[in-house]
Amino acid sequence: MVMTGLLAGCGSGTGGDGGGTITAYVYGDDAVKVQQAAVDAFNKTSEVKVKLVSVPGTDYVNKLRSAMGSPGAPDVFFNWGGGSIKPYVDSDNLVDLTSTVENDAVLKDGFLPSVMTAGSLDGKIYGVPMRGMQPVMLFYNKALFKEHGLQAPRTWEDLQKAVTTFKGAGVTPFALGGADKWPELMWMEYLLDRIGGPEVFRRIQNGDTGGWGDPAVLETARTVEKLIDDGAFGKNFNSVDYGNGGAPTLLNKGKAAMHLMGSWEYSTQLGKAPEFAKKDLGWTAFPTVAGGAGDAANVVGNPTNYWSVNARTKHKDTAVAFLKTMASTTYAQALVDNGDVPTTSNAASMLSGSPNPQFAADQYAMVQKAPSFTLSWDQALEARYATPLLTEISKLFAGKSTPEQFVAAMKAAE
Repeated sequence: MVMTGLLAGCGSGTGGDGGGTITAYVYGDDAVKVQQAAVDAFNKTSEVKVKLVSVPGTDYVNKLRSAMGSPGAPDVFFNWGGGSIKPYVDSDNLVDLTSTVENDAVLKDGFLPSVMTAGSLDGKIYGVPMRGMQPVMLFYNKALFKEHGLQAPRTWEDLQKAVTTFKGAGVTPFALGGADKWPELMWMEYLLDRIGGPEVFRRIQNGDTGGWGDPAVLETARTVEKLIDDGAFGKNFNSVDYGNGGAPTLLNKGKAAMHLMGSWEYSTQLGKAPEFAKKDLGWTAFPTVAGGAGDAANVVGNPTNYWSVNARTKHKDTAVAFLKTMASTTYAQALVDNGDVPTTSNAASMLSGSPNPQFAADQYAMVQKAPSFTLSWDQALEARYATPLLTEISKLFAGKSTPEQFVAAMKAAE
């Protein structure tokens, strides 16, 4: 009966090839206008129309979950890839797009390979990129670095030297919004990638909790512990937030020298401290770690957002045709005009119109050259693992658990 209801709900309107409607759920925020324009353009030539449903961001995950189990399930929906779609993959609710992408030049060649891979599960493609990239980058205060005769750190030794120098000068080496937990996650993500390579977390993401027992995980936790003991984040980072501007303000006021954060930090600083953003905000890649297995060009963060297709849609061909428009020059340009950096392979030549062309170009090149782009762990894992993960990382950073206890707790997570 549930199956019958879902079949009736997807692809609402008339059946067959003579017309009808498919529904697309999208996360409701400022970027929706870009998707609405794409829908309007598509509908001018398609017999089957797309109806865009903007769901308020705070309600999106729960609304989607409820809708997917109802007669009104969307045909196409916005997601983050990874763990955000795993329940739907496990229940056979999504169209496997692997062969479709491999056999269609527009989809196969239209997007950066690392971004397409990042949205996959178990080697299969379930989503097509539809928004801008958000890699995690190391931001720094150029004025402070110049004052102390330092260059942006390229190696772990450079980073340690910077920590010692700034701490000695009474400047917090790294701003960190520990009160929000998720900013701490970025340190774990990059360190595990640099130390053990992306395969370690990929094993965990694919459902093997035993992967937390990999020696690289323990070394990552111990490296974090040493950073904390060395005063890299100051003494009060557990009471500093990101959402209310605490950590960004430390950076732009010169009270902290560096900040590991998603690429949205640039727009955050532009809004809070425009002069600092234009003059003294620097950015670079995460440093290399000597002896590590990970490629120095690997990145972590939010590769992009994706459209996935409900397996019960009546209009799969129309859904795929709509997804192909995400690779178009017109759509990529609309993203650029909205301040985003597209993940399309044709985007590099469009970035001169960005709010900061150099920042956009550097960000694009970083992702374009990345052999691997690891999705943020709290989005790559299902909620039943992501929630305890954030709790255990917070305990590690707060000194309430040891690296060994962190590993044990994650191996036991169910």
